[in-house]
Amino acid sequence: MPQTVDLNSDIGESFGDYKLGMDQEVLQYVTSANIACGFHAGDPLIMEKTVALAASKKVSIGAHPGYPDLMGFGRRDLKATPAEVNAYVTYQLGALMAFAAAHGTRLAHLKAHGAMYNMAAVDYNLARAIAEAVHAVDPHIILLALAGSQMVKAAHDVGLTVAEEVFADRAYNEDGTLVARSKQGSMIEDEHVAITRVVRMVREGKVQAITGNDIAIRADSVCVHGDNPQAVAFVRQIRDELQRQGIDVVPMTHFL
Repeated sequence: MPQTVDLNSDIGESFGDYKLGMDQEVLQYVTSANIACGFHAGDPLIMEKTVALAASKKVSIGAHPGYPDLMGFGRRDLKATPAEVNAYVTYQLGALMAFAAAHGTRLAHLKAHGAMYNMAAVDYNLARAIAEAVHAVDPHIILLALAGSQMVKAAHDVGLTVAEEVFADRAYNEDGTLVARSKQGSMIEDEHVAITRVVRMVREGKVQAITGNDIAIRADSVCVHGDNPQAVAFVRQIRDELQRQGIDVVPMTHFL
């Protein structure tokens, strides 16, 4: 299993006068940023500002498209067809690519958001729609996908490079999917437990599922959330511990 890993975080999720997240603080510690593209969160001004901020910090930039669902923050399961998902991804990817080009940089990866991500993890047709949209726009973009999911298979099938993603603060089912947020135990609240789990996922390629059984998992990139001061400290601790364990923390483009 890899002894090199990427740290990613979802940012750029403010909207108009509403501020969400602590983007500037998080960008001190992560190596890749997934920037909202205006459908589930963000807006053109926020997108432009966030791309500029990430570029100034030398953080790898990726698109974070979701369902057109500002009211539900992209977490509601919309009954979108694969053709619709393909168009949603293409549209949002193109918008963020324009801002990246304007700041003299390019997009390195794409990670679907929320319900789109979770649904595509188990629905091959939706996963393929996302992968085909990315490949049609730029086949060099890496698809950041839930480890072991249908998105990983779809990315390989269409010829995309894929980074398999794990989560620092989320519980897993035995099939490798994330435990639904509505269920008890879905979030890992003890930061020491979470950090130990991350190191084990990267080092050993294993994680304990919510049932107590170990499952195999590949960790190319670790998703960390930083939407409050305590979470930002958590991001820093994860990075510090990975490096203390001799694990290099670098953008996914450096090893994929």
